[in-house]
Amino acid sequence: MRVHLIGVAGTGMGQLAKLLRDAGHDVSGSDVSFDPPMGPALEAAGIRCLPGWSADNIGKDLELVVVGNAIRKDNVEAVRALELELPRTSMSGALRERFLAGKRPLVVAGTHGKTTTSAMCAWILETAGLEPGFFIGGLPKNFDAGARAASSKRKIVGTSAKAAPFVVEGDEYDAVYWEKKPKFFDYVAPPDSPPDDVVIITSVEHDHIDIYPSAEVYERQFAELSAKVPEGGLIACDARDPRARAIVSAHARSRTAFYALDSDDTGEVTPTWLGAMVPPDPETGIQPFDLYLGGSYGGRFALKVPGAHNVRNALGALAACAEGFGVDIEKARQALATFAGVRRRQDLLGTPGGIAVYDDFAHHPTAVDETLRALRSRHPNGRLWAVFEPRSATACRNIHQDEYQTAFRAADRVLFAPLGRTNIPEAERLDVAHIARAIGDSAMAAASVDAIIETITREARAGDVVALLSNGAFGGIHARLLRELGART
Repeated sequence: MRVHLIGVAGTGMGQLAKLLRDAGHDVSGSDVSFDPPMGPALEAAGIRCLPGWSADNIGKDLELVVVGNAIRKDNVEAVRALELELPRTSMSGALRERFLAGKRPLVVAGTHGKTTTSAMCAWILETAGLEPGFFIGGLPKNFDAGARAASSKRKIVGTSAKAAPFVVEGDEYDAVYWEKKPKFFDYVAPPDSPPDDVVIITSVEHDHIDIYPSAEVYERQFAELSAKVPEGGLIACDARDPRARAIVSAHARSRTAFYALDSDDTGEVTPTWLGAMVPPDPETGIQPFDLYLGGSYGGRFALKVPGAHNVRNALGALAACAEGFGVDIEKARQALATFAGVRRRQDLLGTPGGIAVYDDFAHHPTAVDETLRALRSRHPNGRLWAVFEPRSATACRNIHQDEYQTAFRAADRVLFAPLGRTNIPEAERLDVAHIARAIGDSAMAAASVDAIIETITREARAGDVVALLSNGAFGGIHARLLRELGART
């Protein structure tokens, strides 16, 4: 089949292109640029990469056109596909029809923790021998790619043979310009699949303000998702999150497995899956926790990725894989002990001059707070530098202005980069200078990435930890900072 993807160089679209190519299809794709790492990876996979937009890229021989969610309806290729009446779909629609159909989906949804939890689920199911497919918005370090097709073989689960699982990170962002709905709606109840979908809801906290103008509209998407899970399915929900547990309790038709830490306020809900934090190993950074199932002790587990938020991610993955797919707890314990994490999530880039430099995707204040606290627990000594670039449509707006003032509490030094977007109306912009003043003398609103690099290079010392927080490229700061720190005498 001849397939063309408009906007192919994004993480999700690029992974879909490679899945289609691996399935034997003739695949081409266009985008404004094909920068590393995605551009070279697409070319290596045998995908024809066409720079820029051109109506000539859309021929009558195309059997499917996949349109990315960043593509506007006036894009010349989108217009041409419509004129030729070619079959069109979104990324999530193509994934549903081509790779989820006939499989058993495990959809990981929520404002925070989706990527890591999805990667944990995929690795648990892989370790259990279920040969899952997966589609994850990051690169899990236990695999060589962020996506792959599920096994075509039926797997023994309990006493019966069932279709292979498919783990998909369920993004709430809209699917495509003609279908302004969350992608995760496409991942539930795919064609020819048994009515036993598994969904994890990690959290519900207003985000993507450019799509969902109010918390009520945002929360409505998760309510609809909860209602879409079939009665024979399962929702694993973090009981600590008051919005998530209220939405699931009110709208779910399926079984529900609540999870939490023993110190969490879970309101009226009693979690079945409960974790108790154990102090991390000061030498290795290994994060242990004790598991309790329905009040009974389930043993001690260990994670290479630190922090309470990662223990919660693990609890959600355990509940979904054990209750939803029959994975033995001992197999799950082995998987979590060898889970290596995800690129750009507490990702140690290097230790030039004895300074640990981490890259992390955190940009929402809750994620910033949890990430910094996790790094502080991993590195209790030395100063923790938080270097933050507001870049997403939500982070660049003042909707979370007050929350950011307390999100950096675990850090000793805080450096703010300029906003990563210039098209935000002035009245709506996040005021990083105001946040820096509110934090105090330990914080600075830098004029540029160059100024940030100069400050860290001048003042950081061996034993310090630097956390680079952004959901974008951050002006190439990662390689530049490593180079400058390494060059110090």
